[in-house]
Amino acid sequence: MIKTLLFGSNGFLGSHLQSKVEGEVIGVNIRQQNWQGNIPEDANVFINCIGKAHDHKGTATEKDYYFANYELVKVIFEEFLTSNAQIFIHISSIAAVEENERNEVLTENSVANPQSYYGKSKNAAEEYLLKQTLPSGKKLFILRPSMIHGEGDKGNLTLLYKIISKGIPYPLGAFQNSRTFISVDNVVFLMNEIIKKHKEMESGIYHITDDESLSTQKIIEIIGTAIVKKPLILSPPKFLINVLAKFGDMISLPINSKRLKKMTSNLIVSNHKIKTALKIDSLPITAEDGMKKTIESFNNSK
Repeated sequence: MIKTLLFGSNGFLGSHLQSKVEGEVIGVNIRQQNWQGNIPEDANVFINCIGKAHDHKGTATEKDYYFANYELVKVIFEEFLTSNAQIFIHISSIAAVEENERNEVLTENSVANPQSYYGKSKNAAEEYLLKQTLPSGKKLFILRPSMIHGEGDKGNLTLLYKIISKGIPYPLGAFQNSRTFISVDNVVFLMNEIIKKHKEMESGIYHITDDESLSTQKIIEIIGTAIVKKPLILSPPKFLINVLAKFGDMISLPINSKRLKKMTSNLIVSNHKIKTALKIDSLPITAEDGMKKTIESFNNSK
C-alpha cells in the first residue's frame, strides 16, 4: 500500500486530499516539535500543500508569504531528500507565472511574471526546487493549478455566489472574459494518477487545470440555476467600475482592483503536458459540471 505524507492537511485542498488520495494518507503537522523524527521509514510520497494565499485581514507582510511559501518548502524538501520516499509533489500556483491577464495560452514554458508577494514567493520556491539535485530513484513534481474550487472554498467564487444568491445585481456585465479553473475532484484525480504513473513521468513543472475555460457570465448562469433565481446583470461603463474599484482599494468594499481583475480578466492555462505525460485524453469532470458541483455545495451549506 502507498503511504503518503501530507503537509497542510487542514487547508482547503489538503482536507480533500486527506480523504481522497488512494492508499494511507498521514497528515504531518510541522508545528509539532520533532516532527522530522516521526517520519515513517516506509513513506512513499510527500505532498506539500502548505502555503499562504489569502490575506482577508490585509495584514500579511512579504515575510509572511516567503516563510509559508518558500522557507517551509526548503525544510520539507530537505527532509524528503534524506527519507526513503520516492515522490515529492509540491503544490505551487499559476500565480508563479501570471496573476492577472496574458494574451496567450499559458504553458510550462511561458515567461514568469509574478506580481504579488504570493506569486513571487511561489516562484522562488519553484526555482529553489528545480536547482536541487535529485538522488537516483526520486522524482519531483511541481504542480501549478489554476484557481481550485470545490466544497469548502472560501475565495472569490464564494463572494460571487453570495452576491448573486442575495439578489444583488451583478454590475460587471460589460466585461467579457474567459478563465480556466480546476475542480478539486480533478486535482485529486491527477494526484492519484501521478502517484501511480510517476515512473513513466519526468520530474519538473506541470500545469493542472480543467480541460475547458469558463466565463464569469457562465458561472453566474450556473449560480442562477442552483438558487432557482434569474440573476440580474447590469452593464455600467467600464470606467465607472474601475473608479469604484479604486475606492475599494482605500475603503472596505466588496469590489477592489485585485478582485476586479480576478473576475473580469482572461487567463487561459494549458494542461496538455500533464495529460500527455499521464497518457489521458481528458479529465473525468468537465469544467461546467465541476463548477455546478461547487455551487451546489455552497447552496447546501447555507
